[in-house]
Amino acid sequence: MKSLWAIRILFLSLCTLGGYALSQVRPEYVGQQHGAALGMAIGFGFGGLLIALDEMLKGFSLRAFSATTFGLLLGWLVALLVEHSGLFVNADEKSIWLIRLCLFLSFGYIGIVLAMRSNKEDFSLIIPYVRFAQRNQPENFLLLDTSVIIDGRVADLLETKLIEGLVVIPRFVLRELQQLADSNDPLKRVRGRRGLEMLNRLQQNSKIEVRIHDADFPEEHEVDSKLVRLARMLNAKLFTNDYNLTQVASLQKVICVNLNEVGRIMKSSLLPGDLVTLKIVREGRDKGQGIAYLSDGVMVVVNNAQSFIGKDVEVQIQSNVQTGAGVLIFGEIHHPPAK
Repeated sequence: MKSLWAIRILFLSLCTLGGYALSQVRPEYVGQQHGAALGMAIGFGFGGLLIALDEMLKGFSLRAFSATTFGLLLGWLVALLVEHSGLFVNADEKSIWLIRLCLFLSFGYIGIVLAMRSNKEDFSLIIPYVRFAQRNQPENFLLLDTSVIIDGRVADLLETKLIEGLVVIPRFVLRELQQLADSNDPLKRVRGRRGLEMLNRLQQNSKIEVRIHDADFPEEHEVDSKLVRLARMLNAKLFTNDYNLTQVASLQKVICVNLNEVGRIMKSSLLPGDLVTLKIVREGRDKGQGIAYLSDGVMVVVNNAQSFIGKDVEVQIQSNVQTGAGVLIFGEIHHPPAK
């Protein structure tokens, strides 16, 4: 953004100098008392108008510009055909220019609107056997925040091709990771270094394309707000572990994937009758009960398992109970039938 404003200031200065040079050669300005100042003001105003127009068209993509140009040319072609169709041969010479102006403005506007509303497949009706395809560009952008980079599960998902796309790491997220890695707090320092290691792992994988995005939003002070704005600008999917960021992104119509929610959905569910091998770690609340845990931390209450504490046993699931703290599973020691 700073380099863009430097170019704008340079362009504005050149326009001002061009206005001054013009005032020295135009006869209507030469010799006047304020001719040079007037020429510089005209050049400055011209440059400022173009910069204001550039700021207004900030969200206007090259694809939209090409579609607009094509629609404008198509509309003017139709207007030219209507003008030469002989419908206005009896029109007054003084009003023919007004008719031409209305024709070109009307058909030009209609052509632009139709081109903007059309998709790339509609152009094949006008230019047969031609398909406009995007080359060397992924169809989706994957925008990662600090929490999901430190977590590391997204690297596994990318390496196994469960999610695909161009990975975008904003410069302000990279700066936040560096601040964590240099922190005096040992916990923050470990988290920051793990995040940098995950980024290095992604960049070392030749099958994953990672780009550092330099966009920043100085008017936004929070990293979460910057992430949401960048996701909207790139039309990207935002990956995070932050519940609050997920809610904010959803309110602003940004596609946000919370890996914690994905992990919760992907948990394997045990049904009554299933057999699973568990280690009884302690005794339960009631007499004879033993407590075991699944790999995802879900507690299993096993009846008649108190004598098996510290041992691996085969447990048959009896029922699942949904509680306020999560799922509670009850089971029995499985005894194989006698032969």
